[in-house]
Amino acid sequence: MKRSIIALFAVLCVGVAWAQPMTLSLDKALEIALSDNPTIRVADLEIERQDWVRKQSVGNLLPSVSVSGQYSYSIVKQEMAKGLSFGADNSISTSAQLTLPLFAPSVYEMLRMNQTQLEQAVESARSSKITLANEVKKAYYNILLAEQSLSVLKESEKSIAETVANTEAMYRQGLASEYDLLTAQVQLSNLKPTILQTETSIRTSKLLFRMYLGLPAEVEFTLEGTLDDFAEEVAAATIPTNEIDYANNADLRALELQARLLEHQLKLTNASRLPTIAAFSSFMFSGNDNTMDFGSMMGGAMGGGAGGSAPATKKEWWWQNPLSAGISISIPLFSGGKNVNKAHEIRNSLSQLSLQRDYLKQSIGVQVENAFNAILTAREKMAANEITVRQAEKAYEIAEVRYNAGAGTILELNSSELSLTQARLNYSQAIYDYLAARADYEKIIGEDFEFAPTHQESEAAATE
Repeated sequence: MKRSIIALFAVLCVGVAWAQPMTLSLDKALEIALSDNPTIRVADLEIERQDWVRKQSVGNLLPSVSVSGQYSYSIVKQEMAKGLSFGADNSISTSAQLTLPLFAPSVYEMLRMNQTQLEQAVESARSSKITLANEVKKAYYNILLAEQSLSVLKESEKSIAETVANTEAMYRQGLASEYDLLTAQVQLSNLKPTILQTETSIRTSKLLFRMYLGLPAEVEFTLEGTLDDFAEEVAAATIPTNEIDYANNADLRALELQARLLEHQLKLTNASRLPTIAAFSSFMFSGNDNTMDFGSMMGGAMGGGAGGSAPATKKEWWWQNPLSAGISISIPLFSGGKNVNKAHEIRNSLSQLSLQRDYLKQSIGVQVENAFNAILTAREKMAANEITVRQAEKAYEIAEVRYNAGAGTILELNSSELSLTQARLNYSQAIYDYLAARADYEKIIGEDFEFAPTHQESEAAATE
């Protein structure tokens, strides 16, 4: 009863914890994604699998021992001549075989190839983490952009609603025309579909973000801060250079590891032409109950008297235990040209890979240049839009005062309101563009996200 109460209390505590929205910072979101996302977990399992593959290859260098046993009973024994038979009614045998590889070039090269495969799995896991970190960052920034855009639109809606209310009051007093009232009402109505679309965009972005983090559907979350909180960080950030060593690019490193793997396969193919040497030892322990029918064999001589005598038979177990040891050598002489053709195939693949690597380097150079230009452009747009926002705020204040005083028109006020809203949205968009371009730049150069290594990665590093 007590345990049931404790279990029920634990479930209620978990339910309450899930009912309360989580507040996620960017670092916390990355930490959750890099530990709970199925893609990362699959990559970690692949590292573990490759480690087991390597251990299988190591087993080919260790002694192998086999034991077998057999029992047989002779229902009908073989006869050497009519009435003369030899053999055992019961036979028992056991044997043991020991084999120890002394020289196995194929196994040695297989171990080197397994090590490269393990490194390839580790690199694949690193690539998955870099890609996921990029997706989480951009999804995080996208939600903040949508939420800030919604805030700007809501503020604009509130301002326009006040204008509609003031215009309606002035219209009733005869101080404003029906055209002015209708224009203000139309502007307010035109804003509502944009607000609904932005709210839908927030929900869609959160679904994608939830998928990246692997969060259950019942867990609610909110993001920490706003997009404007990154403005100071962006302004103080050092602009990266477009001349950088991108040797850590995940795609480039994957091709290099693939080339190394092909080189190992070529060496493994060549090693299959070399002789293999192994030591062996065998031991057998067997026994049978030999029976010899002396009565049948010497019946005439022993039964010379009247009526003869009983047949004389002798039955006893005969045990043997031979032991042998030696060395075996296997020399491949001809295999139909399979190894030669396999070597040519691998060299062809290496040539293709070399061309792909050169092309990829050029492509990465273009991507780095594009990301660098996007960062510079977004930085300049931020600075320009920040000034534009202040100017638009000042212009709107002037237009509002003029309109309320009867010196301005509703078109001036609507135009200034639209310009202010657009300036604020452009400023938010510039911040997002910079953050997204920076995230893409970090992905291209293969910048690692700081995370605690998994058990499999630690083991792989220790093996290296």
